[in-house]
Amino acid sequence: MEGIKKNFKNSHILIIGSGIIGKFSALELSKQGFKITIVDPQKSKNGSSAALGLLMGNMYQKSKGRSWELRKKSNELWPKWIKFLQKYNKTLKIDKPLIQLTTKQESFEKLSKFISHHPMRDLKVLERDSTIIQNINKIFTIDNLCGIISNQDGRIDPISLLKTLNIFLKDEKINFINEEIVKIKKLKNQWISTCSNKLEIASDVVVLCNSLDAIKLIDLNCHNIKLKPVLGQAMEISIHEKGINLLSLPKHFNINGKNFLRTNKNKLIIGSTDEYDIQPKENTFEELTDFLENKPQWLNKNNVTNKWFGIRSRPEGEPSPILKSLEKGLILCTGFYKNGILLAPACSNWISTEIENHLL
Repeated sequence: MEGIKKNFKNSHILIIGSGIIGKFSALELSKQGFKITIVDPQKSKNGSSAALGLLMGNMYQKSKGRSWELRKKSNELWPKWIKFLQKYNKTLKIDKPLIQLTTKQESFEKLSKFISHHPMRDLKVLERDSTIIQNINKIFTIDNLCGIISNQDGRIDPISLLKTLNIFLKDEKINFINEEIVKIKKLKNQWISTCSNKLEIASDVVVLCNSLDAIKLIDLNCHNIKLKPVLGQAMEISIHEKGINLLSLPKHFNINGKNFLRTNKNKLIIGSTDEYDIQPKENTFEELTDFLENKPQWLNKNNVTNKWFGIRSRPEGEPSPILKSLEKGLILCTGFYKNGILLAPACSNWISTEIENHLL
């Protein structure tokens, strides 16, 4: 690392996009000694701030291929980064374990088979008579849940993570520009990025981490990049019925693809939907509670106290995420769909390696 700092310390990296990926990349590159500028017109409002933060790494039901390799790398790197970031926020942590449940016998059999074939991932079967499932059954008034528990997966609070990254970046005096980049062009050996206010920024490398907006800056005649918006909604349920105490539930779990966060004894967050649009559907409640045939009395529209959504990007015609060097000095890292927080360490590591290759 010291050699990299010495050779590249005068190189300027422009990161477009200030979500988890952009800030995590700035963190890694700053530690290597690069000069960093982050540009984003809404640096406090992005898809990352709407994420729920569940990290399903070891639960991923594959053991080969690009997606698994990225997860495996992030699983390896997350503990190291948490230890580093705790210097700036002692409360930051990955809250373990994580529970994945289903009401479908076929899905449960598939999960059980996967566990038996991968004993090193620290996954265990949760039978229907387990205390955890009995407590969930009681709250949701269902009786056919079963699933698995991962002692190595969990949840990190996205808001806390973003704030911690901001503290580090401020401490490192990383330059933030609250503008939109409207054009990038290559001029000799540098890239010139033009902001909406006509400000021009010269850099040795441009890293595009700005989700759907990335394709606005790419020559699509040369690069066949296609992204579509995927909107995810979440809602908060406040419960006041007597006899319902949500503290008996796990802090976070998943049922048939829906994520649940228990915030206190009276409040529960449910997310997320997959809507291929940029405007949320009106039937959010139905979309987020369709995992239940017979809903308990407390789970009704009148108890919804908050709703929000975030827009992510999903690649068309290629795997998620897109990690590509488009040309020398221009790197694309976008299209994370649902796994931006989980894959942030692996992808920032990949960006770092690519930049070294570009500058050699």
